[in-house]
Amino acid sequence: MATNRTFTMIKPDAVADGHTGAIIKMIEEAGFRIIALKKTQLTSEQAGKFYAVHSERPFYSSLCAYMSSGPIVPMILEKENAVADFRTLIGATNPAQAAEGTVRKLFAKSIEANAIHGSDSDENAAIEGSFFFAGVEQY
Repeated sequence: MATNRTFTMIKPDAVADGHTGAIIKMIEEAGFRIIALKKTQLTSEQAGKFYAVHSERPFYSSLCAYMSSGPIVPMILEKENAVADFRTLIGATNPAQAAEGTVRKLFAKSIEANAIHGSDSDENAAIEGSFFFAGVEQY
């Protein structure tokens, strides 16, 4: 069953390049309400825990190093059909394949430095959101 919440985080490349405000503006203009937001930086260990599902993949080490390389902006968003609508807004993981006008088409540098993360299911949205935000932080 679809929920009305999803999780996202603006990745280190987009934060470092000053795109945080423009990305948040796109999110809000697409009808999402920001439930929780913070700016933080992951340690390598925290990145490893967050991406543990990929621990056997060849890109795991570089992903963890990249995600702990600078500040990120995690958020919990609310909108009807949140997960699917947000995945449409951010575009394909590979920015070369992302649709025009999507976050990744506009701001991503590569498949890894692709500006933003978006949960791929309602279940993962709940798990990922809880990784960054305590229940009292989720309005």
